[in-house]
Amino acid sequence: MFYDHLGFKLSYYNEYKSYLSKSQKSTMVASKKTKKAMESINSRLALVMKSGKFLIGYRSTIKSIRQGKAKLIIIANNTPALRKSEIEYYCMLAKVGVHHYSGSNIDLGTACGKYFRVGALCITDPGDSDIIRTMPSE
Repeated sequence: MFYDHLGFKLSYYNEYKSYLSKSQKSTMVASKKTKKAMESINSRLALVMKSGKFLIGYRSTIKSIRQGKAKLIIIANNTPALRKSEIEYYCMLAKVGVHHYSGSNIDLGTACGKYFRVGALCITDPGDSDIIRTMPSE
């Protein structure tokens, strides 16, 4: 029996190497799907920024939900859990759709075309975009 420099039997090592390559392939396929979905929401978000009405930030998002003006809420994935659950609770009461953005608040700010971080985004008028019809169903 042959051993490598760490003392593993080579047959086990080769099996482990093939297992690693299989798991890397599956994560690559999953990342392609999430990348495509992210591009989809980013393009829809860009259209909302050009032609629609929106509010950026936690406090203005909560205010618009309370006033009944909100149509869709987008929350970054690194928003604190307490804020996230509070926004979700208000949206549940007001029957407003919530979309959990797969990127961080930096990515959400970039998708909005802003040079700052955006933790929560409220869309009050989608404009020419079909973001409200497509996002809550996902």
